[in-house]
Amino acid sequence: MEGVNFTDSQLVDFIRGFLSSVSLGNTDGYNQLVGVIHHRERLSPDEVALLVTCLKALCGAVSFIDNALHESLLAGIFKMSLWDYGPNVMDALVELITSLAVSSGKYVDSCLDMLVNNFMPPHYYKDLLKKPHGLIRKDEVFSRVHTALKDISDLVPLAPLRLEQIVVNKMQRVFFKESLTSVYVENMLRLEKGSLSEFVGRKILTALVDKLLDLDVEIGWDDILQDDFSKGIFEIELEDDDEITDDINEDSIELPSELSRKSLTGNVIAETLDSLIVLTFEHLESCERDGRLNEVFEILLLSFQRTVLTAYKSKFAQFVIFYACALDPEVCGARFAVTLADMFISCNDPPLTRMSAVSYLASYLSRGKFLSTSLVTTILKRLVDWCLEYGKTQHVDLNPKAHKVFYSGCQAIMYVLCFRMRSILEIPRLKSQLLLMPIGPILTHRLGPLKVCLPSIVEEFLRKANDANLFTPSETFIFNGLLESEYSKTFGGMERLDMFFPFDPCLLKRCDRYLRPYFVYWSMVRPSYDEEEDDDDDDDGSSDEDVAEVFPDRIEENLMDDKAMARSYDDREFDLDEFDSALNKMSITPRNSIQYRRDSVQMPSRILPSTSPGSLWVLA
Repeated sequence: MEGVNFTDSQLVDFIRGFLSSVSLGNTDGYNQLVGVIHHRERLSPDEVALLVTCLKALCGAVSFIDNALHESLLAGIFKMSLWDYGPNVMDALVELITSLAVSSGKYVDSCLDMLVNNFMPPHYYKDLLKKPHGLIRKDEVFSRVHTALKDISDLVPLAPLRLEQIVVNKMQRVFFKESLTSVYVENMLRLEKGSLSEFVGRKILTALVDKLLDLDVEIGWDDILQDDFSKGIFEIELEDDDEITDDINEDSIELPSELSRKSLTGNVIAETLDSLIVLTFEHLESCERDGRLNEVFEILLLSFQRTVLTAYKSKFAQFVIFYACALDPEVCGARFAVTLADMFISCNDPPLTRMSAVSYLASYLSRGKFLSTSLVTTILKRLVDWCLEYGKTQHVDLNPKAHKVFYSGCQAIMYVLCFRMRSILEIPRLKSQLLLMPIGPILTHRLGPLKVCLPSIVEEFLRKANDANLFTPSETFIFNGLLESEYSKTFGGMERLDMFFPFDPCLLKRCDRYLRPYFVYWSMVRPSYDEEEDDDDDDDGSSDEDVAEVFPDRIEENLMDDKAMARSYDDREFDLDEFDSALNKMSITPRNSIQYRRDSVQMPSRILPSTSPGSLWVLA
């Protein structure tokens, strides 16, 4: 073939002849063709030109290719990687793959599989991707791959369905510790927001959340737990804060009560998960700019309910839906809170699911800086009302195992108030609502929630409630700063849902930078009496200014941001019926995955102010 000039049509005829002659036992020309396709060494300019010529000629001869007679040729074509060639070869190869897919249904899967294989660069590209010429090659490959996928999907009706299955199956097989996994996910998200989103977007997003959860599970709790159970949740969080103040260049503020970011240093799986979640965050930002975040959120919410919610103490995957809520607080943010509350209140779900839902809800309401105080108060009232009604039906004494759903609801109420009590009391209308909530009758019920719930939460709640003259129990509780008790272990069960705070500060360094503007840290809402004890100061005054003096760089700035962010909708009532109506106008049905119900709650006939000092609620 070399040294001879052919027209395009003549060359196509020659290639067809080579292909046809195989059935007659003449394989010389065919073997030469296969040799050109299989050549893997560095190609000279002449060899590149020959390869381009052969690939283009094959495009005109795809009808002559037989998967049995020409198995070696097809194998060579499908093993070719766009990453190994320049633009001319890439264009010719993509054209051939598209022609093969369109010519016969039997080649569709192989063609799609070959293109999806190019989602992942060869191993030797790991370092090249950090350099300009490596990034250029990456863009050249990805643009051609996605164009080809669209062309095939436009011409082959079943191609999108097959593509969806191939992408998801390969995602499940991607090695956990492979640093190039993020490149594969980048292509998945490119598909999700591209022209094929209508066909493959839902399955791809669901598969991505599943992958994040798989990686999450790979990071065992034993790797990151600090086994110091002699101190309370809030105390440990502040101690973690003190330990890392010298590490401010790494943008650290506080770490969760049980965990330490240092324990994840050098953990390859954690670093991979960090990168993948950041890619997902950036994708959500893109969806928000394009006006399709609500559509994507519905998929994330269903995936959350199906997998993340029921996973054993998920550590990081849940921050994807948290970030989506942060980008759209009034719709996505409120919808997530309402959904979790519905799952807790509904009797259709098993107890562990309801306990997990309320654990997520309490942590979400406490940590979501973007949530309006009005929404928090509305959801809090729903929890209080359910707990009150449950208490009315029970005439037995303390039993952590039998009434664990009730105890989980009580603990959620106290936990949220530890974070949100001050902001609620600052708004007169919401303060009145809080004062009318029958929290006292619930906490003093003979089931003894104050004895069963986590001592560290009960202790902090009682201190805040007493400081605000809201509630003082008739019985004296001495916890000695313990994190847990035998009672709390019992109601938490083997899953230890009593100690599950899923939206504690994120340990993944890159993710934390995205989450921080939307996050409430304990130091931002820490009551002033903590500082008084630390400083041995007997002054009973507690104002926002006092707290700001202690944390000038954190609290003052963040409280101002919080108020500015929430003021526009804190000043109006959050109405659940109005929210449902808004969802319906956007064609978002709140009944698509769970029984969405608004249980009517019988309120006590009268709620009177108590004459007992420090006790606000009396049930009449």
